[in-house]
Amino acid sequence: MAKHASQLIDWIDRGSIACKDVAAALRLSGLHPSSGAWQQMLDKLLLWLGVVALSSAVTFFVAFNWQALGRFAQFALVETLVLLALLAYWRWADKHRMAEVALVAAALLLGTLLALVGQTYQTGADTWQLFASWAVLILPWALLGRSAVLWLLWLGLLNLATVLWFQHWPGAVWLLFSPWEQLVWTLFGLNTLAWVVWEWVTRRPRSSTTTSTSPSGSRWPQRLLAVASGTCITLLVLSSLFERPAPALLYWLVYAAWLAAVYLLFRHRWPDLFVLA
Repeated sequence: MAKHASQLIDWIDRGSIACKDVAAALRLSGLHPSSGAWQQMLDKLLLWLGVVALSSAVTFFVAFNWQALGRFAQFALVETLVLLALLAYWRWADKHRMAEVALVAAALLLGTLLALVGQTYQTGADTWQLFASWAVLILPWALLGRSAVLWLLWLGLLNLATVLWFQHWPGAVWLLFSPWEQLVWTLFGLNTLAWVVWEWVTRRPRSSTTTSTSPSGSRWPQRLLAVASGTCITLLVLSSLFERPAPALLYWLVYAAWLAAVYLLFRHRWPDLFVLA
C-alpha cells in the first residue's frame, strides 16, 4: 500500500495525472477507504468491544454479588463460561474471526477466574504473580490460536507484571541504574524484542498452508509495538537530559542505534510511514 501511494504521488507531481482526475485516481487505487471498508471496520470494532464488555461484566457481576453468591456458585459460573468460550472456539474453528473472538473471551475470563481464586483463598501471592500466571496459562492458547489480539493481550500482561514486579522489588536487579530506569530499560528490551520477533515471523517466507498471526495483512500490531519501544527509549533519553545519570552516553548510543535501524529498515527496505513518524 505504501509503495502504491508513493507511485501515485510521483505521478501526480510529474503531471502524469491531470488535476481533475486526481480524486478519481485516489478512488480507483483504493488508497482511501470505501464505505464498505468503513462498515467492515465498525463491525470488527463493535465485535471486539462487545467481547471486552461481556467479559468485564462477568467480573463486575461476581464482585457485586459476592455475598449473595456462594463460593461454589461463583466458581461454577466463571468456569462454565470459560468452557463455553473454548467450546465456541472449537465449534467455529473454520471461521477465523469468530474462533479468535471466542479464544480471546476465554483468555479474559481466565483472568477473572484467577482473581476469584486469589480473593477466595487469600493465597498471599503478590499482584504481579497474578498477571504473570495469567500470561503463562494463556500462552498455549496464543500459540494455538495464532491471534494477533491474543498475542498482544499476552504481551500486555507481561508488561503489567513487569511494572508490578518492579514496584514490589525496586532496584533489585541493576545497581547501575535507578529503579525507574531499570523498569523502563526492561520494558524497552521486552517490547523491542517482541517487535523484532513479530516482524521476523510476519515477513519470513511461508508455505501456502501456513496461516499468519495477522490474517488481514494489517500492520497495526507491529506499529503498536513500535510505539511502545520508541516511547521507552525516548523516556530514557529525556531522563538523561534532566537527571543526568552516570551512563548517560549509553542512553544516547542506544537511541542513535535505534533511530538508525528504524530509518534504514522502514525507509528503504520495508517502507512504513507510520513507524518513521
